[in-house]
Amino acid sequence: MQPYKVFSLFDVNIVRGKGARVWDDKGQEYLDFYGGHAVISIGHSHPHYIQAIYDQVQKIGFYSNSVINTLQQQLAERLGKISGYEDYSLFLINSGAEANENALKLASFHNGRRRVLAVQHSFHGRTSLAVEVTDNKKYLAPINDNHQVTFLPMNDLKPWEEELAKGDVCAVILECIQGIGGCVMATPEFAQGLAKACKKYGTVLICDEIQCGYGRSGKFFAHQWLGIKPDLITVAKGIANGLPMAAVLISPDFPPVIGQLGTTFGGNHLACAAALAVLDVFEQEHLVENANEVGTYFIDQLRQLQQTNSHVLEVRGRGLMIGLVLDTPHKEVRSRLVHEQHAFTGCAGTNILRILPPLIITKADVDDFIFRLKNVLEEL
Repeated sequence: MQPYKVFSLFDVNIVRGKGARVWDDKGQEYLDFYGGHAVISIGHSHPHYIQAIYDQVQKIGFYSNSVINTLQQQLAERLGKISGYEDYSLFLINSGAEANENALKLASFHNGRRRVLAVQHSFHGRTSLAVEVTDNKKYLAPINDNHQVTFLPMNDLKPWEEELAKGDVCAVILECIQGIGGCVMATPEFAQGLAKACKKYGTVLICDEIQCGYGRSGKFFAHQWLGIKPDLITVAKGIANGLPMAAVLISPDFPPVIGQLGTTFGGNHLACAAALAVLDVFEQEHLVENANEVGTYFIDQLRQLQQTNSHVLEVRGRGLMIGLVLDTPHKEVRSRLVHEQHAFTGCAGTNILRILPPLIITKADVDDFIFRLKNVLEEL
């Protein structure tokens, strides 16, 4: 039996990581500006994180949600305080797709409706409801295509208001900075108008913060740059720095109903210990502030590169979620970065580098990456 291939693979076997760097089985060091799909928030092998997992697994790694788990309460209180959502509830699950799946179900339980509005070029996951609100037909199996989703353009409010005015829309789901969509950002005017229309027509507003949230944008949540407060917020990726964990932050307008939602592995002891360690590092090392400061510097350096290199067409994003639009397919650029310059990035579309480093990086790390990127672009 062989592993089922879900991505095209680089011929690199990563076996070790430290901070913003990883090493392969031959001892080659790589600069990690992808963070494993934006998952590595506090860096690889952070000593406090390792110790927290070690300590917890010696006590208990897992028991079911049929008993009290005080780590869940601690995590809810800490996350509420650091994010500014102390009055919300926290439902813990395992993956970003599962978070969006449950958010959409909660929305439908709340108002009894079925129809959803989503943004063109959005990505929200590959499970049943999550893939239905993802704007990519190649992910959508016939069994998932229930014709209940309308995709509308980012930052063009009029068609959204027209659809919402029909009074039958269950939920709007929005990435405030699109991930796979290429780091396109919602404007404050659009987001605020959309939030106002949702409230007017009884539609639930869901912000998918799975990739753009958890400090990556330079605020704890990307929607906090836009002056809106969603009903439901989904998070995953960096919440536990690599251990499978995700969550839905739920408005107090959605009182819990026993049995409505459920999970086997979600919020287990080991994952909660990891997530609490992540928040420790966030606070002790001021990682949200670092993402804003270093991200601003990074974007400025990339825009300076754009002035001197014709291959760079546009720099998008905020904080440490950056899209670099190229005049050439990203495939060759990424391959050269990995195999010649020993640096990892992500991608979007056909010609966008998606840059998602750990939130611990420094300006010196940025300069190192820019140097390697220049070497590749100058040889195209």
